[in-house]
Amino acid sequence: MPYPDELLVSGEQVLTHEHPHPKMLVLPALIFLVTVGLATYLAALINGQQWSTYGSLAIVVVALVLIVWFTVAPLLRWRCTHFVVTNRRVLVREGVLTRTGFEIPMNRITSVHFRQTVFERMLGCGTLSVESASDEPLDFEDIPGVQHVYGLLYQAAAPS
Repeated sequence: MPYPDELLVSGEQVLTHEHPHPKMLVLPALIFLVTVGLATYLAALINGQQWSTYGSLAIVVVALVLIVWFTVAPLLRWRCTHFVVTNRRVLVREGVLTRTGFEIPMNRITSVHFRQTVFERMLGCGTLSVESASDEPLDFEDIPGVQHVYGLLYQAAAPS
């Protein structure tokens, strides 16, 4: 999904728009599968008991709370986190109910670095570190295609 044009200034072009790497959704997916499996097992275990209707209802409620808290919420956080590089600035927007964001103009960027562990290299993601003129370095973790994004950012921030 492209970055909304109404958030860009005149003449600004999006060079890349990324969400965090999907690896952050592996644990929520596992929690979902374990929760569904455990709920199914418990429902089958109590089947035939006098109180099985209330027990099944309790199992469903607990399973739904766990799924919403540990699966749906991380999925929404992932979907609502944006890392955008334009020809004029770097923007970060995150949050579902409460949105936060910040931006760094290209002319304030003094250096750009990236880090990748062996595992991150296999997945094609990494951490991008951006230093600006007056602030501490900002680390952006789980950036997909971090070497490509690094190249774009370095090229856009380089003095003409």
